[in-house]
Amino acid sequence: MFKYIFKRVMQAIPMLVIISIICFGLIQLAPYDAVDAMTTPNMSDETVELIKARYGLDQPAYMQYFYWIKGILSGEWGYSIVTHESIAKDLSVRIPNTIILVLPAYIIALVLSIILGLVAGARKGKLADKIIDGLSSFGIAIPSFWMAMVLLYIFGYQLNIFPILGMNTIGSEGSFSDLLLHLVLPTTVLILSFMPELVRYVRSSTIGQLSEDYVMVQKAYGASSVSILFNHVLRNVLLPVITIVGMSLPMLVTGAVVTETVFGWPGIGTYFIKSIQGFDYPIIMAIMLLSSSLVIIGNLASDILYSIIDPRIKGMGE
Repeated sequence: MFKYIFKRVMQAIPMLVIISIICFGLIQLAPYDAVDAMTTPNMSDETVELIKARYGLDQPAYMQYFYWIKGILSGEWGYSIVTHESIAKDLSVRIPNTIILVLPAYIIALVLSIILGLVAGARKGKLADKIIDGLSSFGIAIPSFWMAMVLLYIFGYQLNIFPILGMNTIGSEGSFSDLLLHLVLPTTVLILSFMPELVRYVRSSTIGQLSEDYVMVQKAYGASSVSILFNHVLRNVLLPVITIVGMSLPMLVTGAVVTETVFGWPGIGTYFIKSIQGFDYPIIMAIMLLSSSLVIIGNLASDILYSIIDPRIKGMGE
């Protein structure tokens, strides 16, 4: 087991290096660079050169990459060229805010999707399946920002039941009940956004598993449909779901960009959008690297979980 995990970790390291090079290279190829964001047309050449020297932008690209990676590895993510605040400090505040919003939403969506997907798969072609599959198709077709604005208008503006913007009401920053009220609408939007694809994936896996020989054997031994579904089919359905869960790890950081922007949630989403609007390249590079790295880490976590649940996969990997 440890040999397999060590092997997968060693395979992931080169991928992380390649991703960091791609992220840095894409920013270097951008038509509007960091110097343009910090200077004005009436600045003298001497002033522009001083700004370049201060931020190390007068160095060759490979040296800039080396210093950037060195800072990342040492925990120094650089500074915003707009606000001059530490990126690491900003991320340490905003990442927990995003996790508070996204993690509960994804867990709830995952649990509901597994239940509904199992029911739909087990009742293929019947009324329950048609309703669940139809609602899933409808949910996939609805843009999350439109759904957010509809909920805002109905429950925030017309009925005035839930807060419209932010994470806390001014003066109630330490109130847990106030936080829960602010969570309701954006969490609902995220749950409804995550669920449709998850439901259809679980439904498809369930239908495939119900056609396997072991299901016929269990029926021959007199096992009930509910027992077969939850004692045997569920475990095999969860195996491919692990891949989705692992690959969803980046959503804990960037999965709520649109929702956070609509609701003014002080997380990574609004931070990323503002950095793009202000051409704040150090922040853009940091978030791109973080999100891309989480894809690799999520894939690695999926492989490890696979090997724990199904030892045959570990043998194939070796």
